[in-house]
Amino acid sequence: MKYRKFGNLDRKVSALGFGCMRFPVVGGDSGMIDEPEAARMLRYAIDHGVNYLDTAYPYHRGNSERFLGRFLKEGYREKVNLATKLPTWLIKAAEDFDRYLDEQLEKLQTDHIDFYLLHGLNGRNWASIRDMGVLKWAEGAIADGRIDCLGFSFHDTYEVFEEIVDAYDGWAFCQIQYNYLDQEVQAGTRGLHYAASKGLAVVVMEPIRGGRLANLPKSVTDILNRGAKKRTPADWALQWVWNHPEVSVVLSGMGTMEQVMENVASADESGPGTLSEGDLTAIAQACDKYRGLFLIPCTECRYCMPCPNGVWIPHNLSRYNLGALPGQLDLAREKYSGLNEGARASECIQCRECEDLCPQHILISEWMPRVHAVLGEGQPCTCSQ
Repeated sequence: MKYRKFGNLDRKVSALGFGCMRFPVVGGDSGMIDEPEAARMLRYAIDHGVNYLDTAYPYHRGNSERFLGRFLKEGYREKVNLATKLPTWLIKAAEDFDRYLDEQLEKLQTDHIDFYLLHGLNGRNWASIRDMGVLKWAEGAIADGRIDCLGFSFHDTYEVFEEIVDAYDGWAFCQIQYNYLDQEVQAGTRGLHYAASKGLAVVVMEPIRGGRLANLPKSVTDILNRGAKKRTPADWALQWVWNHPEVSVVLSGMGTMEQVMENVASADESGPGTLSEGDLTAIAQACDKYRGLFLIPCTECRYCMPCPNGVWIPHNLSRYNLGALPGQLDLAREKYSGLNEGARASECIQCRECEDLCPQHILISEWMPRVHAVLGEGQPCTCSQ
């Protein structure tokens, strides 16, 4: 395993971090983690050098932290840096800061969190918790030993990102969405460089765009294969992020043992500046090609779930994206018809609750009627936004 410096801290973290939001589940129920298999995956990752685990309060409907707490009691707690996140959208009063942190410590069965993040900051929730005194509270939690280091994860514009970075000298790290498709999305490359210039460690989430960059159309993989070395699409995506020296750790939400083994092997070959000019050119060309095919920027993070009306939002969006690819419309319609009727896009009542939760700011209520029209009623797919 390769290790990288974590900002200005005297710590080294594994190039690959284990994102604990996409564990295998039982019966398709996101709250029912397949614990024996997930534990097997974690053991393999940690035994092969992964020392950064990232979870959060809502992952797997609250059960990711509980499962990790049980798993880490097997003797793995001292081998890893444990990261979890304050659910900022649930904070209604200053008293909630302690309530949620103490609940998370109990679920994780630990007396401290190595890396604690303010989850999913944007301009609105940042202003709210800032005015409630979250930074002063966090300093107290650091002083009493419940938190080692404070950071934040982020979903908004670069300007908001810079404002948050500059608002506090005590940030140790930040977590941003970054991949070769999202160089100018949210914090983007500018945010990566800005945070690093301030001494913050940068943790990257969604390096494979929720798995989308691992399952590319042939026309895109053909372009990637012009690079100097044959790689899988997932490896290309990960190596592109690791090629940036400002990146401290790359999180992957691995859902199978095969993915764990492949990503550990990729991390062993990673490093800043390891991609050739030819590699970078191939990635840039593949990116341009894929952008022309990509319609809805859903990463299947499931922050929009559960829908109050039962719609399975990510599945509907992914099927629509599939149908936009050449020759895949019939398959997308077949997959759409395979959804339970109550989970289909046709059941959306445009309440817009999901849109407030979506990190990608997708206008879900506007997409749902179009998804059903194309996939459920057989109308033509215009393949344009």
